[in-house]
Amino acid sequence: MAGFRMTNIGFDMRKLALAILLWLGLASVAAAHASLTATEPQDGAVVDAPPARYALTFSEPVSPISLQLIKPDGTSLSLDKFVLRDRTLDIEAPTDLKRGTHILSWRVVSEDGHPVGGSVVFSIGEASAAPPPVPELVDWQVRSGLWLTKVALYIGLFIGIGGVFAFRWFLVGSRAGTTLAGLALGIGLLGTIASAGFQGLDALGAPVSRFFDPVIWSTGMGTSFGRTVVVMIGAIILSGLALLARSEAISRWLALAGLLAGALALSLSGHASAAEPQWLTRPSVFLHASTIAIWTGALLPLGLSLRAGDAGSVTALRRFSACIPFAVVVLLVAGTALAVIQVQAPQALLDTAYGSVLLVKLALLVLLFGLAAINRWRLTRPSEAGDAQAVRDLVRSIAAETAIVLMVFAIAAYWRFTPPPRALAIAAAQPASTHIHTEKAMADLTVAPGRAGPVTVSAAIMTGDFGPLDAKEVSFVFSNPAAGIEPIKRKAMKPGDGTWRADDLVLPLPGTWNVRVDILVSDFDIARLEGKIEIRP
Repeated sequence: MAGFRMTNIGFDMRKLALAILLWLGLASVAAAHASLTATEPQDGAVVDAPPARYALTFSEPVSPISLQLIKPDGTSLSLDKFVLRDRTLDIEAPTDLKRGTHILSWRVVSEDGHPVGGSVVFSIGEASAAPPPVPELVDWQVRSGLWLTKVALYIGLFIGIGGVFAFRWFLVGSRAGTTLAGLALGIGLLGTIASAGFQGLDALGAPVSRFFDPVIWSTGMGTSFGRTVVVMIGAIILSGLALLARSEAISRWLALAGLLAGALALSLSGHASAAEPQWLTRPSVFLHASTIAIWTGALLPLGLSLRAGDAGSVTALRRFSACIPFAVVVLLVAGTALAVIQVQAPQALLDTAYGSVLLVKLALLVLLFGLAAINRWRLTRPSEAGDAQAVRDLVRSIAAETAIVLMVFAIAAYWRFTPPPRALAIAAAQPASTHIHTEKAMADLTVAPGRAGPVTVSAAIMTGDFGPLDAKEVSFVFSNPAAGIEPIKRKAMKPGDGTWRADDLVLPLPGTWNVRVDILVSDFDIARLEGKIEIRP
């Protein structure tokens, strides 16, 4: 990055700021990354008869893509009859299942555009000696394609679109580097288009050999990432027209429109843009992307112009130096806001893959800002004064900055595969639940949060035929024989909302717990309901 010295610039920054603010109002809303919170039957359960229904409950609404039942002999059955009720997916279960271990394999797309998949294992009668094989969920060819196309999209936005903006607003009249900017736009266009196909492959869990299947592309475009693809293609086209336009005024506004559209595209999907509060995260993504494009897009054109000794290169350097301090401040504020929202706790930087990626990115940014400081204090003023050696050093520094920026792109693209700590925390806070039903009574029991540690247990109590049950007293009993934990009993209270609740319970270990609900129906009649519940780490 070149120096930060403030000078007058040859364009109206007030118009630029107004256009950015107006564009911010176009951002739309998406939900958080979804996670599975409850299943029926429970994972690992052994049932006496084939289940009458399958149910998958998620932390957020989802769109089902693939539902399959893998039988004990390894054959699979597509489950295409289901109903989505809020966050619960009710699936019609086949009735002609045999004894042994079955696997309910599911794949859905959350509102942030990321596919989520998993399996629920249950057995009828008894577990099979060798359970059916579970399909491999990670296809490294598809994952590599997702990563490469995301890097290409970044190149198209930050170097291509940002480079065209630099030509039309900083290096007015210069042609140094226009070929590279056009090449970056082409890479970005191809990467953006191809990313829709790889998104469809990932969503359906399909191999690369199906890349050209129409259903792959319709699925990819049907996710929230499809909006990013459409808007990004439009942004690249606008920037391409700006690069070709002969009218200076038209080309400048086309370049600005391309920059704004490209930043908007990134705010329409992804982990960062889907986090709450939306009023903060989406504008932060927009501002973060636009300021990166303004900064990094100018590096190569400015360096090439300085190396070529263009007459307007010094003027361009002054314009860039005047604009960049504002861009860097916005970049740091927006980036910090997003990092705080996504990471939440400092320990997550060390405990999660997302945090590790962020630390590597921050290390590269330290190097980047170090070069910026050298430029500011040692090279910018001598270069403006015509010092040939300073110009050569500045060009080398800009080349080094560009290399670091490309490494940042490569690291940031890997975030596609790492759920942020925010999403992990949401999943961890979700309750665990189980339904226990006998002829005499039934209970819908919930443990919140559904992980080891202090929990609150609540249950809705009914008769066996779903009628009201006015119990005199209710107790919850938890035990974990596999861990050597004898029964822990807690008397429940009625908080006034129709349920029974116990707040003073600690489940110290994750795993499968036995749970019993003792219902005192009358002074001489007790109903005992017994079941199992899965507690997460």
